[in-house]
Amino acid sequence: MKLIDGKAIANAVKSEIANEVRKMIDAEQKVPHLAAVLVGNDPASETYIASKERACKEVGFTSSIYKLSEQTTENELLKTIDFLNNDDEVDGYIVQLPLPKHIDTNKIISAIDPKKDVDGFHPQNVGRMVMDMPCFLPATPAGIMTLLERSNIETEGKHCVVLGRSNIVGTPAAILLSRNSKKANCTVTLCHSRTKNLKELCLSADILIAAIGKPEFVTADMVKDGVVVIDVGIHRVEDNSEKGYKITGDVKFDEVAPKCSFITPVPGGVGPTTIVSLLTNTLKAAKKEVY
Repeated sequence: MKLIDGKAIANAVKSEIANEVRKMIDAEQKVPHLAAVLVGNDPASETYIASKERACKEVGFTSSIYKLSEQTTENELLKTIDFLNNDDEVDGYIVQLPLPKHIDTNKIISAIDPKKDVDGFHPQNVGRMVMDMPCFLPATPAGIMTLLERSNIETEGKHCVVLGRSNIVGTPAAILLSRNSKKANCTVTLCHSRTKNLKELCLSADILIAAIGKPEFVTADMVKDGVVVIDVGIHRVEDNSEKGYKITGDVKFDEVAPKCSFITPVPGGVGPTTIVSLLTNTLKAAKKEVY
């Protein structure tokens, strides 16, 4: 069993991005600027935004955060989006999800300028992804592809089972893994809450992407020997430790890891490459490489 070190892979990509930024500075070009909009005080969202801000500093990006209260109206948020769409200083930005329940998430995502949509959620970018056209890829699926590629994991002709069909992870990951490319070319089965014979399908997987949102859902009896497991989940689960909780993924790591050829840890697996994918998209936006 080999651990896929997401931190090490992310650091390698960040070093490459930092070199690109230095070249831009030497050429007297504008430094890439990534902004984030945070509505409310969700702890997980605040942690992610703080990680993004640190990563921007590490690679030499300009970073800014727009913090709005939980009571922000949909129209007020749309005004902020309009401001960012028209701010030439900002190359790309994200609106951190989830949003408060009184705000229509799809309406907000659709209002973002596709040229600045570095989260890759705008319908135009999703459509371009499906058609294998230049686009901003959703950060977590792009991070998964980076982990597989940089770990030299063979994907061509492999059966990949994706647990979870969300628009943020599962569905786009399935699309990317099935592409006609040496870095993909998987036969993909996309599973969800209505899938029958789930255990049997998981046992047939050469590569298993766990993005189902349930702590330690995948157990040893659901995977075959030699499987590659990418665990997207991250959960705080109560236990009897001094902290009173542990961090775990969608996979019961201690059980499953001995059967794997490769597996991502939680934390330290998919998370770091998700943030790096956001930086990669922002660099592309700054260099006008997509639109």
